[in-house]
Amino acid sequence: MDLYIGNKNYSSWSLRIWILLKHLGIEFTEQMVSVAGREYNPALKPIAGNARVPCLHDEGFQIWESIAIAEYLAERHPDLWPEDPRARARARSISAEMHAGFANLRRAMPMNLKFRLKGKQPDPVVQREIDRIIEIWTEARRDFATPEGPYLFGPFSIADAMYAPIVWRFHIYNVELPPLAADYRDAMLNHSAMREWHADALDETEAHANFDDIAKEYGGPR
Repeated sequence: MDLYIGNKNYSSWSLRIWILLKHLGIEFTEQMVSVAGREYNPALKPIAGNARVPCLHDEGFQIWESIAIAEYLAERHPDLWPEDPRARARARSISAEMHAGFANLRRAMPMNLKFRLKGKQPDPVVQREIDRIIEIWTEARRDFATPEGPYLFGPFSIADAMYAPIVWRFHIYNVELPPLAADYRDAMLNHSAMREWHADALDETEAHANFDDIAKEYGGPR
């Protein structure tokens, strides 16, 4: 398999599939492309039907969109979803909600793993999305947690991969979390694949002012 990704410091969508492949122990080749802008990039059309990353190539066959790639992997590895039908339905619901939503939070807190910022009080629309994510994490851990792991549904699942970039955003921008959500954040930050991605991001030299300037709004480094 070949996984086409953006660079690790900035590309939140790429992290979702990369961490799934790493968690499963699947051998794959990273193919990194620049994420210098957010507009349509026709140069990516040969590697992805939607001209976006991530895109997984399996013997040349392209699968794009993170949620679709995750489902493709789950067909071969069904334990990527919880076994219990209701837990599985909830995991799919919150994964779809993540895929389609939280645009205000994403814009206000772009992924940049080289930051550790003091933080600030978010705008009301951003705080509403933060509160919804806290609610999602809390309900999952309260209602569906199992002894098999510290993640949303016990063992690591697609739902955790979908929320992995949010974990980094809350860490980067010093978002205050209640205890149950903070414990989940810390468990995710301790995942070996999250640590590996972070180390690789810190070694990158590519920089983009449109992503980096946001640090000034959050009080600078901690």
